Amino acid sequence: MTPARFSVQSVTVIGAGTMGHGIAHVAAAAGLSVILCDISAAAVESGLAKIRDNLERGVARGKLTEAERDATLANLQGSDDMAAAVAQADLVIEAIPEHIDLKLKVLSAIAAHAPARAVVATNTSSIPLARLSKALAHPNQFIGLHFFNPVHLQPLLEIVRSDTTDNETLDLALDFAQRIGKDPIVVRDVAGFASSRLGIALGLEAIRMVQEGVATPADIDKAMELGYRHPMGPLKLTDLVGLDVRLAIAETLAREIDPVRFAPPQLLRDMVAAGKLGKKSGHGFYDYD
Repeated sequence: MTPARFSVQSVTVIGAGTMGHGIAHVAAAAGLSVILCDISAAAVESGLAKIRDNLERGVARGKLTEAERDATLANLQGSDDMAAAVAQADLVIEAIPEHIDLKLKVLSAIAAHAPARAVVATNTSSIPLARLSKALAHPNQFIGLHFFNPVHLQPLLEIVRSDTTDNETLDLALDFAQRIGKDPIVVRDVAGFASSRLGIALGLEAIRMVQEGVATPADIDKAMELGYRHPMGPLKLTDLVGLDVRLAIAETLAREIDPVRFAPPQLLRDMVAAGKLGKKSGHGFYDYD
């Protein structure tokens, strides 16, 4: 490893949703100074409230001490002013919805206000970094940090290196992964990377099986959990990730890699259109009332 240009001390996470608040949680728990930023005070507070709730659950289950909970919260603050939130950041992590135009807009704003030394990362699960780096003034300091849900429990961090990412940025990302307790893999900048490409292939086929009446969602999941020792079946996982997120990933891979292999099933499109997004909406392949 070559020496990193600096060690990350301050992190700004843009997007306080499912992934963003989880990333902020683990960074703050690691002792880093963290700002969680979103477009409104209400969105920021919602993300912070979820972090507090997860910490309280950890204390109740004996996984955390009250002192550890308090230390994590002391490292956290929220902001709905992105320019101010990124102004002193060593690392800015974009964790907004999987829409390329929106990501380009946000990354451009980050580039306009973050320090020149800052490393900028995206939590995209499928969009090639080469398509996003054009929004940045320093593409050599751009990298993919693909976390997994729930972030505070899942150990994997997929680090995506583009053709322009320099060695110092990669080393900084690897050091950051270690500091926040994640087990990283490094992959090349190809649509879907490694994890999403494999996961979506299994998930889409499971949805097609439901669409064709092969078996119920529960039985399909049981087949993979008991027969292949998957900790969670592909349809339960789709509900957890979000059907809208899975649809966005499938559309990206269909466009970038193969329109046949990754074509979203009509059932997936219909469920998203009906607002059945999985656990976050209360209804997906399972009901969560």
